[in-house]
Amino acid sequence: MQIFDKKIKEILTDNLKRLETYFNSDVVFYFGEIHPSYEKLFRDFIESLKVDEEEDPRDRLTIILNTPGGSAETVEKMVEIIRYHYKEVYFVVPDYAMSAGTIFCMSGDKIFMDYSSSLGPIDPQVFNGTTYVPALGYLDKVNELLAKAQAGTISQAEFLILQNQDLAMLRSYEQAKELTITLLKKWLVDFKFQDWECHRTDPEKIGNMVTQDEKEMRAQEIADKLGDNKIWHSHGRMINITTLKRILRLEIEDYSENENLRPLIRNYNDFLTEFIARNGFKVFLHNRNYF
Repeated sequence: MQIFDKKIKEILTDNLKRLETYFNSDVVFYFGEIHPSYEKLFRDFIESLKVDEEEDPRDRLTIILNTPGGSAETVEKMVEIIRYHYKEVYFVVPDYAMSAGTIFCMSGDKIFMDYSSSLGPIDPQVFNGTTYVPALGYLDKVNELLAKAQAGTISQAEFLILQNQDLAMLRSYEQAKELTITLLKKWLVDFKFQDWECHRTDPEKIGNMVTQDEKEMRAQEIADKLGDNKIWHSHGRMINITTLKRILRLEIEDYSENENLRPLIRNYNDFLTEFIARNGFKVFLHNRNYF
């Protein structure tokens, strides 16, 4: 088994180094939930790349991300760690990056996806004492019951449900929503939009300089739409590249037809995710110095 694992490591590291050459960057792979207990692990994981770069450090990091989501607070910490070491960050989403994973991607300078990749609504995950649950679903339902109460159409059963809500917990859900939107807006403006200088799509503004206020308005628009359950209807909704471009007007690097990059990503990601599935790993990190 040790010989088998060693061979797998060699193949994966070889594939990863080819991606490093293509992107001219350090490349890391992250699979699994984004959880507070992984913060120190992630810090050490990123620092392990800098050991052999003391004389010629790289300024760009490419993150290949597969995650169902998790904690927005942890995403904030991970972004702080990454941006301490790197000036430029790319995200590659071969399969999916949901919820907090979508927020994570919005902290990048570029996002790479193909036709089968997905992001998700930014419904923040909050811990209810037992497990992580989507906050917006709770808030939407409570607001619905409040509207019924104001209109005088609430049933006795619904009134009892509303009466038994934990106000402190509801406030924590509101705070999670506010944090999610704040982070998304800040990172879009600071990183994703930093090179956006001229309007390119609005017929009335093409060629005009983009103002800071316009960048902030676009970031707010994207945050509002990604957090709108009326658009997506489900916390687990898979949002493909076409929808991201059409509804959110978000700039995505599409590698669907890139005959050089697509095989590099597929060969690396598909082989590694199959290895993870066979071994039942809940979280898995890989870089050229860490397996």
